[in-house]
Amino acid sequence: MTDLPFAAATLDTLFAAILIDDEIDDHVSLPDPIPLDPSIDDLRDCFRLCRQLWTDGVDRAEAIRLVHLLLHDGDLNAENRLKYKYIRAKYKHLRFAFTLYDSRHACPPRFKLTTTIMGHLQDAFRNGQRYTAIGYAVMLRVLLMNPFWNSTRREAFSAPLDDQAGFTRFMTAEIGKLRAELAKETLNGAEFHAMRKIISRHVSFFDTLRTLRPTDSAYKMSRYLSAINGMMGSMHDDLVERGVSGEQDYHRHRFALPAEIRERLQLLVDRYPA
Repeated sequence: MTDLPFAAATLDTLFAAILIDDEIDDHVSLPDPIPLDPSIDDLRDCFRLCRQLWTDGVDRAEAIRLVHLLLHDGDLNAENRLKYKYIRAKYKHLRFAFTLYDSRHACPPRFKLTTTIMGHLQDAFRNGQRYTAIGYAVMLRVLLMNPFWNSTRREAFSAPLDDQAGFTRFMTAEIGKLRAELAKETLNGAEFHAMRKIISRHVSFFDTLRTLRPTDSAYKMSRYLSAINGMMGSMHDDLVERGVSGEQDYHRHRFALPAEIRERLQLLVDRYPA
């Protein structure tokens, strides 16, 4: 027996949640206790939904069209930037899903490479780096060719999923990494980005879970994490821009976490299930 595909409305609900996963809701508090008891069916369905969002939601021909525009101009207009953003968002969500639910807790190499190149390409054209953007567009065009595309799809359908205990261990270990970084007085850009990726993966999980199993606690968790994600995302964009302009070194410059981000992260790690 094969699993039935999710309805289009379910995919739309998930993507609507993803599109606000960096928006700040000051009135949403962290649930107590934090819900971290998914069933094996929850985990399986979360991964299937993330995968279907990518398989049904990413039009390869449209992605290639955008890459050709970037190869020609090194940039996209506002409408095409939004289309590119949506494609990349679906790639990112499945990349998070591999890290969350795969028993190896790692993204398969070809899928990871494609998602990484898409991110570098977006940074390049947003920061006006035309020739850098063209270089990354060449790489992305190769990765969208049939042999690589088909291989990437095979990766998505052959991932070995973890069990409940393995998933919980992974999530708890992620919070342990946050706790260790919070113990430092200062961070550099790479350390800060690593912390944000942990938050982004948690947002991904609770966005998907609240789509499939709507509860008040999952919703609150999603929105609380989204606020942190949004604050850290804006700050990271600024760090990247300063690095590109030469104003400060992304890896060498150290800084203290803003108080509001630190307080929200500290509450998260203090309340997280052991």
